[in-house]
Amino acid sequence: MAEFDTSHVKNIVLLGHAGSGKTSLAECMLFEAGIINRKGSILEKNTVADYHELEQERGNSIFSKLLHTKWRGYKINIIDTPGYDDFVGEVISALRVADTGVMLLNAVMGVEVGTDIIWDYTEQFKTPMIFAVNKLDDDNADFDKTVAEAKNHFGSKVAVVQYPRQTGAGFHEIIDVLRMTMYKFTDGGGKPEKLPIPDDEKARAEELHKELVEAVASNDETLMEKYFDKGELDEDEMKEGMKKAMIHHDLFPLFCLSAERNMGSGRLMGFIDNVCPSANEMPAQITKAGDTLTCDAGGPACIFIYKTVSEPHVGELSFFKVYSGTVKSGMELENETTGVSEKINQLFMVEGNKRTAVNELVAGDIGATLKLKNTHTNNTLHIRGKNYDLPSIEFPPPNMTVAIEPAKKGEEEKLSLALHQLREEDPTLIVEVSQELKQTLIHCQGDMHLAVAKWKIEHNHKLEVKFIKPRIPYRETIRKVADSSYRHKKQSGGAGQFGEVYMRIEPWYEGMPEPTDISVRARDVHNLDWGGKLVFYNCIVGGAIDARFLPSILKGVMEKMHVGPLTGSYVRDVRVCVYDGKMHPVDSNDISFKIAGLQAFRQAFQQADPQILEPIYHVEVLCPDDLTGAVMGDLQSRRAIVEGIDSEGQFQKVISRVPLAEMDGFSSSLRSITKGQAKFKSSFLEYAAMPFELQRKLIDEYAKTDREEIVA
Repeated sequence: MAEFDTSHVKNIVLLGHAGSGKTSLAECMLFEAGIINRKGSILEKNTVADYHELEQERGNSIFSKLLHTKWRGYKINIIDTPGYDDFVGEVISALRVADTGVMLLNAVMGVEVGTDIIWDYTEQFKTPMIFAVNKLDDDNADFDKTVAEAKNHFGSKVAVVQYPRQTGAGFHEIIDVLRMTMYKFTDGGGKPEKLPIPDDEKARAEELHKELVEAVASNDETLMEKYFDKGELDEDEMKEGMKKAMIHHDLFPLFCLSAERNMGSGRLMGFIDNVCPSANEMPAQITKAGDTLTCDAGGPACIFIYKTVSEPHVGELSFFKVYSGTVKSGMELENETTGVSEKINQLFMVEGNKRTAVNELVAGDIGATLKLKNTHTNNTLHIRGKNYDLPSIEFPPPNMTVAIEPAKKGEEEKLSLALHQLREEDPTLIVEVSQELKQTLIHCQGDMHLAVAKWKIEHNHKLEVKFIKPRIPYRETIRKVADSSYRHKKQSGGAGQFGEVYMRIEPWYEGMPEPTDISVRARDVHNLDWGGKLVFYNCIVGGAIDARFLPSILKGVMEKMHVGPLTGSYVRDVRVCVYDGKMHPVDSNDISFKIAGLQAFRQAFQQADPQILEPIYHVEVLCPDDLTGAVMGDLQSRRAIVEGIDSEGQFQKVISRVPLAEMDGFSSSLRSITKGQAKFKSSFLEYAAMPFELQRKLIDEYAKTDREEIVA
């Protein structure tokens, strides 16, 4: 039988900008509960959460880690997450299974860009949230400013539960306005002394207590009536009201901490136990089919895989949350996506890199299992006879693309296997083998994300790789009408080849009128895989070319559209009219007309004012107000058109259109000029004409390459 029932399991995720103290807080929570007997530190590289060699090398979290602690009759599952936006996939997957988020705010820095970005995801999941102002022992800490910024960013729902009596090196007293008690800590932190609130703080404490009571009562009519009747709410009424308000995302309690000195973590853990919802108190899961899945240990077993990790010498470790029923070791569950039956041979509670075998896990709990045959992140497993398919985690699109190749020739297959494993572990990393660019591409979130991928390939797979600048997927089109003809004639004894084609090409646009000076016999519209259209007309009269040869002419045209005349890029948005030609009764065949069609199209294209189109991306940069000028300067040096600036709290959002060709190195540049205080996201917008001088340069470079290939 499981040690804790569903009602006594709490799942929290630690969130916050890099450096806000998440890992240090997790360490405090484990230490306070007696799970560990010595509190580790980031500097000493001995924390339970940041155990990975790469994290210790870099000094910050890169992967989300599952931990657990036991506190006053409750089991608290803790997921510690990285703070850099490059690893946002780790944050989103953790939010998917957590029932409460603890957002750490750095009392020195206030609300940072990373905090804002993470908050958007908490809003999507409607995760109950707690704020914890950390680093109050820093000499530059400013609690009031941090709270003001939090309310400015996240609204009046932010409710102060605690405030520090002093900040800086002398920080050691926290006044709790829910319990109307002062906690006094020794220099070593740990368990505080509970004292009455000093006289000089009573007025402020009572004012904040009243604000908290009113905030809780305003979200519950019953409590509001009690408040009007009594002028007060007792602690139990407050706790119940706070829980309801948190579940509905109507209240965000705010606490005080010094995770480094272990001050305030015990009270926070007590609040998590007493107030924060367990999984069975949260709204029931709705499957993709619209069915309701209640979090009940007695229900049908159903788990959701939120994360997959490949461990050397062990295999794949699948992390999951039990959404219904009780999962037991040896149980067989069916994968809703693949239909494969999976045997759960082992169940584990996880503490960083340590695993503890258990016999069962109940609804609401989080754990891990090993070596599932055909199950991946976002898969739902359930008992036979059910068809539960829980909503998938939606990961953000990538912001950065590079090409990758092995440093040594002949190791392409080894690289392919390594990239496949990376993709299994990290759904935000997308691998593409581009036929168009003839490169293997990695689409990722940024430089740090890419550096981690490179480290894994080189250390886990013993494969040296190099990243190179990806080619740009240009497009070619035309701007005016052109006519051409081409005769293909070949005689070398025996059957020869003969085909002659007269062709007109025009720029195609939606709604353009039909040709008036030539007869249209047939019209085919081809939606091109790479965007745009080819509209192909048969305008042959008098049987100059048999209809059976028209598909061959089209094939020749399409072949040249795959390798455009200017740069070898795809051609789009062209109308082709074949209006005359000649045949030979013996020598005409499909290959003759294919070649004639290809060459006629090539000649006409060169005469039709050809143009190169380049991909343009919509780029949004979120940065502090005083760095807006530097960000705009960097964007404009990349041929960007800045379309506007919007305010988001204390941050500015710079909105621009940037050519993809100029985005190389932008992630590194942005991090450098803003010292990591800015974030950006980008998405494809459209194709637009290149400036003439850049187009000329591209054409010349391609002509040189083309000649070299012909010579070779």
